[in-house]
Amino acid sequence: MRRILATVAVLAMLFASAACTSDGAKEEPTGAKVDVGVIAIIDVAPIYLGKEKGFFSKRGIELNLVQEQGGGPIVKGVLAGKYQFGFANVTSLMAAQSDGAPLKGVASGVASTGRAGRDFSAIVVKDGSTIRSAKDLVGKTIAVNTLKNIGDTTVRQSVRKAGGDPRTLKFEAMPFPTMNGALRSGKVDAIWVVEPQLSEAVVSGAEVLASNFVDTAPDLTVALYFTSNDTIAQSPDLVTHFTEAIKESLQYSEEHPEEVRDVVGTYTPINDTVRIGMILPNWPQDINRASLDTVAQLGREDGIFKKPPALDQLLP
Repeated sequence: MRRILATVAVLAMLFASAACTSDGAKEEPTGAKVDVGVIAIIDVAPIYLGKEKGFFSKRGIELNLVQEQGGGPIVKGVLAGKYQFGFANVTSLMAAQSDGAPLKGVASGVASTGRAGRDFSAIVVKDGSTIRSAKDLVGKTIAVNTLKNIGDTTVRQSVRKAGGDPRTLKFEAMPFPTMNGALRSGKVDAIWVVEPQLSEAVVSGAEVLASNFVDTAPDLTVALYFTSNDTIAQSPDLVTHFTEAIKESLQYSEEHPEEVRDVVGTYTPINDTVRIGMILPNWPQDINRASLDTVAQLGREDGIFKKPPALDQLLP
Protein backbone atom coordinates (compact mmCIF):
# COMPACT_ATOMS: atom_id res chain seq x y z
CA MET A 1 0.00 0.00 0.00
CA ARG A 2 2.87 2.37 0.86
CA ARG A 3 4.46 1.67 -2.53
CA ILE A 4 1.21 2.50 -4.31
CA LEU A 5 0.84 5.78 -2.41
CA ALA A 6 4.47 6.66 -3.10
CA THR A 7 4.02 5.99 -6.80
CA VAL A 8 0.90 8.14 -6.89
CA ALA A 9 2.77 10.97 -5.14
CA VAL A 10 5.65 10.82 -7.62
CA LEU A 11 3.26 10.87 -10.59
CA ALA A 12 1.42 13.85 -9.12
CA MET A 13 4.70 15.71 -8.76
CA LEU A 14 5.64 14.93 -12.37
CA PHE A 15 2.30 16.17 -13.69
CA ALA A 16 2.58 19.35 -11.63
CA SER A 17 6.11 19.92 -12.91
CA ALA A 18 5.03 19.40 -16.53
CA ALA A 19 2.11 21.79 -16.18
CA CYS A 20 4.10 24.70 -14.74
CA THR A 21 7.37 26.45 -15.28
CA SER A 22 9.65 27.50 -12.43
CA ASP A 23 7.71 30.76 -11.96
CA GLY A 24 4.35 29.03 -11.81
CA ALA A 25 3.21 29.97 -15.33
CA LYS A 26 1.92 27.45 -17.83
CA GLU A 27 4.46 26.21 -20.30
CA GLU A 28 4.08 27.60 -23.81
CA PRO A 29 3.65 25.10 -26.65
CA THR A 30 6.86 24.32 -28.49
CA GLY A 31 7.67 23.60 -32.10
CA ALA A 32 4.70 25.26 -33.82
CA LYS A 33 5.89 26.02 -37.34
CA VAL A 34 4.05 29.09 -38.58
CA ASP A 35 4.18 30.54 -42.10
CA VAL A 36 3.38 34.24 -42.45
CA GLY A 37 2.88 36.13 -45.71
CA VAL A 38 4.63 39.53 -45.75
CA ILE A 39 5.86 42.21 -48.19
CA ALA A 40 9.49 43.36 -48.47
CA ILE A 41 8.81 46.89 -47.21
CA ILE A 42 9.51 48.76 -44.00
CA ASP A 43 5.98 48.12 -42.70
CA VAL A 44 6.84 44.58 -41.61
CA ALA A 45 10.13 45.40 -39.86
CA PRO A 46 8.57 44.64 -36.44
CA ILE A 47 7.85 41.00 -37.25
CA TYR A 48 11.39 40.49 -38.55
CA LEU A 49 12.77 42.22 -35.46
CA GLY A 50 10.47 40.23 -33.19
CA LYS A 51 11.69 37.00 -34.75
CA GLU A 52 15.30 38.12 -34.27
CA LYS A 53 14.68 39.05 -30.63
CA GLY A 54 12.99 35.75 -29.83
CA PHE A 55 9.53 37.15 -29.11
CA PHE A 56 7.95 34.35 -31.14
CA SER A 57 10.27 31.49 -30.25
CA LYS A 58 9.78 32.06 -26.51
CA ARG A 59 6.10 31.43 -27.14
CA GLY A 60 6.81 28.22 -29.03
CA ILE A 61 6.43 29.67 -32.53
CA GLU A 62 8.94 28.81 -35.24
CA LEU A 63 8.35 31.67 -37.66
CA ASN A 64 8.81 31.41 -41.44
CA LEU A 65 8.31 34.73 -43.26
CA VAL A 66 7.40 34.46 -46.96
CA GLN A 67 7.50 37.53 -49.20
CA GLU A 68 4.69 38.38 -51.64
CA GLN A 69 4.13 41.38 -53.93
CA GLY A 70 1.06 42.72 -52.14
CA GLY A 71 -1.78 42.11 -49.74
CA GLY A 72 -4.03 40.43 -52.30
CA PRO A 73 -1.84 37.32 -52.77
CA ILE A 74 -1.33 37.12 -49.00
CA VAL A 75 -5.08 37.14 -48.37
CA LYS A 76 -5.49 34.32 -50.89
CA GLY A 77 -2.63 32.43 -49.26
CA VAL A 78 -4.21 32.63 -45.80
CA LEU A 79 -7.61 31.55 -47.12
CA ALA A 80 -6.02 28.61 -48.95
CA GLY A 81 -4.12 27.48 -45.86
CA LYS A 82 -0.72 28.36 -47.32
CA TYR A 83 -0.13 30.80 -44.45
CA GLN A 84 -1.49 30.67 -40.91
CA PHE A 85 -1.14 34.45 -40.66
CA GLY A 86 -0.55 37.33 -43.02
CA PHE A 87 0.15 41.04 -43.26
CA ALA A 88 -2.09 43.03 -45.59
CA ASN A 89 -3.30 46.57 -46.01
CA VAL A 90 -6.76 47.36 -44.79
CA THR A 91 -8.24 47.74 -48.29
CA SER A 92 -7.19 44.20 -49.24
CA LEU A 93 -8.80 42.88 -46.08
CA MET A 94 -11.97 44.93 -46.46
CA ALA A 95 -12.38 43.79 -50.07
CA ALA A 96 -11.99 40.15 -49.11
CA GLN A 97 -14.30 40.48 -46.11
CA SER A 98 -17.01 42.24 -48.13
CA ASP A 99 -16.85 39.31 -50.57
CA GLY A 100 -17.53 36.91 -47.71
CA ALA A 101 -13.98 35.75 -46.96
CA PRO A 102 -13.73 34.35 -43.40
CA LEU A 103 -10.89 36.56 -42.15
CA LYS A 104 -10.14 38.29 -38.86
CA GLY A 105 -7.57 40.89 -37.93
CA VAL A 106 -5.48 40.01 -34.89
CA ALA A 107 -3.31 43.12 -34.46
CA SER A 108 -2.44 46.49 -35.93
CA GLY A 109 0.21 46.32 -38.64
CA VAL A 110 1.48 49.83 -39.38
CA ALA A 111 0.24 53.42 -39.33
CA SER A 112 0.99 56.71 -41.06
CA THR A 113 3.09 59.29 -39.24
CA GLY A 114 0.41 61.85 -40.06
CA ARG A 115 3.05 64.36 -41.24
CA ALA A 116 2.75 65.68 -44.78
CA GLY A 117 6.11 65.46 -46.53
CA ARG A 118 7.48 63.29 -43.74
CA ASP A 119 5.48 60.11 -44.08
CA PHE A 120 6.79 56.68 -45.04
CA SER A 121 4.45 56.67 -48.07
CA ALA A 122 4.37 59.18 -50.93
CA ILE A 123 3.52 59.86 -54.55
CA VAL A 124 6.80 60.56 -56.34
CA VAL A 125 7.75 62.11 -59.69
CA LYS A 126 11.16 62.34 -61.33
CA ASP A 127 13.32 65.43 -61.10
CA GLY A 128 12.29 68.06 -63.63
CA SER A 129 8.80 66.67 -64.15
CA THR A 130 6.11 69.10 -65.28
CA ILE A 131 3.84 67.53 -62.67
CA ARG A 132 4.06 69.99 -59.79
CA SER A 133 1.05 69.04 -57.67
CA ALA A 134 -1.30 66.10 -57.24
CA LYS A 135 -3.83 67.96 -59.37
CA ASP A 136 -1.43 67.65 -62.33
CA LEU A 137 -1.72 63.84 -62.19
CA VAL A 138 -5.03 64.09 -64.06
CA GLY A 139 -4.81 61.80 -67.09
CA LYS A 140 -1.38 60.48 -66.04
CA THR A 141 -0.13 56.93 -65.37
CA ILE A 142 0.89 56.05 -61.81
CA ALA A 143 2.59 52.85 -60.66
CA VAL A 144 1.09 50.99 -57.69
CA ASN A 145 1.99 47.55 -56.37
CA THR A 146 -1.50 46.10 -56.88
CA LEU A 147 -4.60 47.43 -58.65
CA LYS A 148 -7.88 48.40 -56.98
CA ASN A 149 -6.27 48.62 -53.59
CA ILE A 150 -5.07 51.10 -50.97
CA GLY A 151 -2.52 52.57 -53.37
CA ASP A 152 -4.90 53.83 -56.02
CA THR A 153 -7.57 54.75 -53.45
CA THR A 154 -5.21 56.98 -51.47
CA VAL A 155 -3.57 58.42 -54.60
CA ARG A 156 -7.04 59.34 -55.86
CA GLN A 157 -7.70 61.06 -52.55
CA SER A 158 -4.56 63.20 -52.93
CA VAL A 159 -5.71 64.25 -56.40
CA ARG A 160 -9.23 64.91 -55.13
CA LYS A 161 -7.90 67.00 -52.24
CA ALA A 162 -5.77 69.04 -54.67
CA GLY A 163 -8.81 69.82 -56.81
CA GLY A 164 -8.30 67.28 -59.61
CA ASP A 165 -10.61 64.63 -61.07
CA PRO A 166 -9.46 61.22 -59.73
CA ARG A 167 -11.54 59.34 -62.31
CA THR A 168 -9.04 60.19 -65.05
CA LEU A 169 -6.04 58.51 -63.40
CA LYS A 170 -4.40 55.46 -64.98
CA PHE A 171 -2.72 52.86 -62.79
CA GLU A 172 -0.11 50.25 -63.64
CA ALA A 173 0.77 47.42 -61.26
CA MET A 174 4.40 46.56 -60.59
CA PRO A 175 6.53 45.48 -57.61
CA PHE A 176 7.79 48.30 -55.37
CA PRO A 177 11.49 47.59 -56.10
CA THR A 178 11.02 48.09 -59.87
CA MET A 179 9.06 51.35 -59.67
CA ASN A 180 11.97 53.77 -59.47
CA GLY A 181 13.48 52.36 -62.66
CA ALA A 182 10.11 52.65 -64.42
CA LEU A 183 9.86 56.29 -63.31
CA ARG A 184 13.36 57.19 -64.50
CA SER A 185 12.80 55.50 -67.88
CA GLY A 186 9.52 57.34 -68.44
CA LYS A 187 7.40 54.20 -68.44
CA VAL A 188 5.12 55.86 -65.87
CA ASP A 189 4.53 59.49 -64.94
CA ALA A 190 4.55 58.96 -61.17
CA ILE A 191 4.93 56.19 -58.64
CA TRP A 192 3.39 55.41 -55.28
CA VAL A 193 6.05 54.00 -53.00
CA VAL A 194 6.68 53.29 -49.34
CA GLU A 195 9.97 52.91 -47.50
CA PRO A 196 12.65 51.85 -48.20
CA GLN A 197 11.83 52.36 -51.90
CA LEU A 198 10.71 55.93 -51.16
CA SER A 199 14.16 56.95 -49.92
CA GLU A 200 15.82 55.05 -52.76
CA ALA A 201 13.81 57.11 -55.24
CA VAL A 202 14.55 60.41 -53.49
CA VAL A 203 18.27 59.62 -53.26
CA SER A 204 18.30 59.01 -57.02
CA GLY A 205 16.78 62.45 -57.67
CA ALA A 206 13.01 61.89 -57.53
CA GLU A 207 10.74 64.40 -55.80
CA VAL A 208 7.90 63.86 -53.35
CA LEU A 209 4.66 65.18 -54.84
CA ALA A 210 2.16 64.35 -52.09
CA SER A 211 1.76 62.28 -48.94
CA ASN A 212 -1.21 60.15 -49.93
CA PHE A 213 -1.80 58.47 -46.55
CA VAL A 214 -1.80 61.85 -44.79
CA ASP A 215 -4.23 63.21 -47.40
CA THR A 216 -6.59 60.30 -46.74
CA ALA A 217 -7.05 60.34 -42.96
CA PRO A 218 -5.26 61.55 -39.82
CA ASP A 219 -2.94 58.87 -38.44
CA LEU A 220 -4.23 56.30 -40.90
CA THR A 221 -4.10 52.65 -39.86
CA VAL A 222 -2.64 51.23 -43.05
CA ALA A 223 -2.45 47.49 -42.47
CA LEU A 224 -3.22 44.64 -40.09
CA TYR A 225 -1.89 41.22 -39.21
CA PHE A 226 -4.69 38.73 -39.74
CA THR A 227 -5.67 35.09 -39.88
CA SER A 228 -8.54 32.91 -41.04
CA ASN A 229 -11.58 31.98 -38.99
CA ASP A 230 -10.53 28.33 -39.40
CA THR A 231 -7.20 28.99 -37.70
CA ILE A 232 -8.97 30.79 -34.87
CA ALA A 233 -11.34 27.85 -34.39
CA GLN A 234 -8.71 25.12 -34.72
CA SER A 235 -5.73 26.76 -32.98
CA PRO A 236 -6.97 29.45 -30.57
CA ASP A 237 -3.85 29.21 -28.37
CA LEU A 238 -1.61 29.71 -31.39
CA VAL A 239 -3.56 32.83 -32.35
CA THR A 240 -3.24 34.17 -28.81
CA HIS A 241 0.51 33.55 -28.71
CA PHE A 242 1.09 35.02 -32.18
CA THR A 243 -0.91 38.12 -31.25
CA GLU A 244 1.06 38.58 -28.02
CA ALA A 245 4.34 38.22 -29.92
CA ILE A 246 3.46 40.69 -32.68
CA LYS A 247 2.26 43.27 -30.15
CA GLU A 248 5.53 42.94 -28.25
CA SER A 249 7.34 43.34 -31.59
CA LEU A 250 5.39 46.50 -32.43
CA GLN A 251 6.19 48.07 -29.06
CA TYR A 252 9.87 47.13 -29.32
CA SER A 253 10.10 48.66 -32.79
CA GLU A 254 8.57 51.92 -31.60
CA GLU A 255 11.19 52.09 -28.84
CA HIS A 256 14.23 51.00 -30.89
CA PRO A 257 14.22 52.84 -34.25
CA GLU A 258 17.91 52.19 -34.97
CA GLU A 259 17.36 48.45 -34.71
CA VAL A 260 14.47 48.84 -37.13
CA ARG A 261 16.79 50.50 -39.64
CA ASP A 262 19.24 47.64 -39.28
CA VAL A 263 16.72 44.82 -39.62
CA VAL A 264 15.21 46.22 -42.84
CA GLY A 265 18.52 45.51 -44.56
CA THR A 266 18.23 41.82 -43.66
CA TYR A 267 15.17 41.21 -45.84
CA THR A 268 15.47 43.79 -48.63
CA PRO A 269 18.71 45.24 -50.07
CA ILE A 270 19.39 48.87 -49.13
CA ASN A 271 22.53 50.99 -48.89
CA ASP A 272 23.63 52.97 -45.84
CA THR A 273 22.35 56.28 -47.25
CA VAL A 274 18.85 54.86 -47.61
CA ARG A 275 19.02 53.04 -44.27
CA ILE A 276 19.91 56.22 -42.40
CA GLY A 277 17.49 58.45 -44.30
CA MET A 278 14.37 56.27 -44.24
CA ILE A 279 11.25 57.79 -42.73
CA LEU A 280 9.95 55.30 -40.21
CA PRO A 281 6.20 54.74 -39.89
CA ASN A 282 4.36 54.50 -36.60
CA TRP A 283 3.64 51.09 -35.09
CA PRO A 284 0.88 51.70 -32.54
CA GLN A 285 -0.89 48.76 -30.95
CA ASP A 286 -4.24 50.53 -31.20
CA ILE A 287 -6.21 50.55 -34.45
CA ASN A 288 -7.56 53.90 -35.64
CA ARG A 289 -11.15 52.90 -36.38
CA ALA A 290 -12.16 56.35 -37.69
CA SER A 291 -9.45 56.19 -40.36
CA LEU A 292 -10.71 52.78 -41.50
CA ASP A 293 -14.24 54.14 -41.82
CA THR A 294 -12.80 56.72 -44.24
CA VAL A 295 -10.95 54.07 -46.26
CA ALA A 296 -14.12 51.98 -46.42
CA GLN A 297 -16.10 54.94 -47.74
CA LEU A 298 -13.47 55.79 -50.36
CA GLY A 299 -13.29 52.16 -51.43
CA ARG A 300 -17.01 52.16 -52.01
CA GLU A 301 -16.72 55.31 -54.13
CA ASP A 302 -13.91 53.71 -56.14
CA GLY A 303 -15.93 50.55 -56.75
CA ILE A 304 -13.49 48.30 -54.89
CA PHE A 305 -16.08 46.89 -52.49
CA LYS A 306 -19.22 45.16 -53.72
CA LYS A 307 -20.91 45.98 -50.43
CA PRO A 308 -19.84 47.94 -47.35
CA PRO A 309 -17.22 46.05 -45.33
CA ALA A 310 -18.39 44.85 -41.90
CA LEU A 311 -15.55 46.34 -39.88
CA ASP A 312 -16.90 45.01 -36.58
CA GLN A 313 -16.45 41.48 -37.92
CA LEU A 314 -13.01 42.15 -39.41
CA LEU A 315 -11.33 44.03 -36.56
CA PRO A 316 -10.01 42.27 -33.45
